[in-house]
Amino acid sequence: ELENQLSAKSKTLDELKQSLASNGSAEQTPEAHSLRITELCEMKDSIVNQVAQLKTSMESILEQWRAYDDIYAEVSLMTTRYLYCIDQCKPSGEEASLEALKKQVKTLQ
Repeated sequence: ELENQLSAKSKTLDELKQSLASNGSAEQTPEAHSLRITELCEMKDSIVNQVAQLKTSMESILEQWRAYDDIYAEVSLMTTRYLYCIDQCKPSGEEASLEALKKQVKTLQ
């Protein structure tokens, strides 16, 4: 998206260059136009550099989010397993007697 915007700005800049070259205005000299074009080119180059830096930064952040998602999925699965194990190990409404524990062991086997 940013690259498309940059491309559009670059086209606009080229159109301005052509317009200034063909429509010399009485208010400004060709030297002033040349300076303005140079300034605009420098601004465009600066924007290109900023977009490149932003792209690199976003790629790094995206990679960190991917790692986070992978770790989160693993932790979520382990938590679900532990909760299931805890739930299965509880005596089912009975006192923690030897008979209840034997019954629980048979159920788990």
